[in-house]
Amino acid sequence: MAANRSAANGPPRQNEESEPERERDLIDMMNDLQSKLVANGYSLDLSLPQIVVVGSQSAGKSSVLENIVGREFLPRGCGVVTRRPTLIQLYPTQNEEYAVFGHRENQKFTDFNAVKEEILAQMPPRHSFSSVPIELKIYSPRVLKLTVVDLPGLVRVAVDGQPEGNILEVREMVLNYIRQPESLILAVTPANQDLATSDALEIARTVDPQRMRTIGVLTKLDLMDEGTDARDILENRQVTLKRGWVGVLNRSQLDIDEGRDIQYILDKEKRFFSEKACYKHIADRMGTPYLQRMLQRTLKSHIKAALPDVRTKLAEKLAGYRKKLKDFKESVGEESGGKQYYMIKLVNNFIKDIELKLLGNSELVDMNAVSAGAYINFKLNTEVQNNLKLNLVPKDEDMTIVITNLHGIS
Repeated sequence: MAANRSAANGPPRQNEESEPERERDLIDMMNDLQSKLVANGYSLDLSLPQIVVVGSQSAGKSSVLENIVGREFLPRGCGVVTRRPTLIQLYPTQNEEYAVFGHRENQKFTDFNAVKEEILAQMPPRHSFSSVPIELKIYSPRVLKLTVVDLPGLVRVAVDGQPEGNILEVREMVLNYIRQPESLILAVTPANQDLATSDALEIARTVDPQRMRTIGVLTKLDLMDEGTDARDILENRQVTLKRGWVGVLNRSQLDIDEGRDIQYILDKEKRFFSEKACYKHIADRMGTPYLQRMLQRTLKSHIKAALPDVRTKLAEKLAGYRKKLKDFKESVGEESGGKQYYMIKLVNNFIKDIELKLLGNSELVDMNAVSAGAYINFKLNTEVQNNLKLNLVPKDEDMTIVITNLHGIS
């Protein structure tokens, strides 16, 4: 630090700051901006530098995040457990370890089982989804400063009574995040499945066809068939990504059931890459610790590159809102009649806009997301119709009861 500089180097110059300190400030600044956007319901149409985690339900996405944090903190269970995004901001500490939610800023969670329960409590009802993120800050000596957005797992087939519409709903939510040009895509894919069927790579390719923003994470390497390995993938030869691939190991369900902690899998992961002949030569670029460092380094440089554009867009939006405020004051005036007229006009315009969007006649057709009207139409013509289907042909026993009742006691 500047305060510990030797006399030979002389006193620190005014405003002098080391490169790491500047980079740390960049992440803090972006975290503050993200927190303000979450608190205001993401009302600003602004693409921020961020790392978005995508993958199918069975890809090991939650395990990757828990390995990075060093704690079990994400809910698990059958079906779709994660039904809204979670903005996870990690802050390194000397000794303390706790979590704070954006909606409960004044409460420290030192029990990470309670963190799981709180995340579950903030999820929408079963088979429902919300795009409003949960903000979670984790302070720990185990972590590097990093921010990621965890999204619901991609689904191909509806199971356990899950409506077919959920598949589309999750996909649209994921696309809304990763199509933002400043989003880096952490595509989590299991090594024991064919890459050609990877949900994460498929959806990433739709918005990043040149594979410039996609970072590959290959999980479950220890579960591959005997005699096979993933060297071609990890050496970036099979599916080439500009930002490359990192291999990791996950705890199995048996490991979790038998109480093996995250340190167990981190130790196993280290041995796996250093001892397995096909991975020895790339062991220094594999594993969770390397993934943490790589993601932090990538996020820092990404924020630094995007910052001028973010500042410009923020300045433009601020100028636009100031103009709207000025126009509002001028059009309303001080008289009560003017205020009443303006409010009626706003309400009428709102009603008109809703009607246009619902009827599908809006002049501004969204090319990226399904509109409200189209989505409601889809729900009415699929789920609602299926739920309302009735068997109108009476059974023989039903007819017998009806005839008996008609005769009464006669």
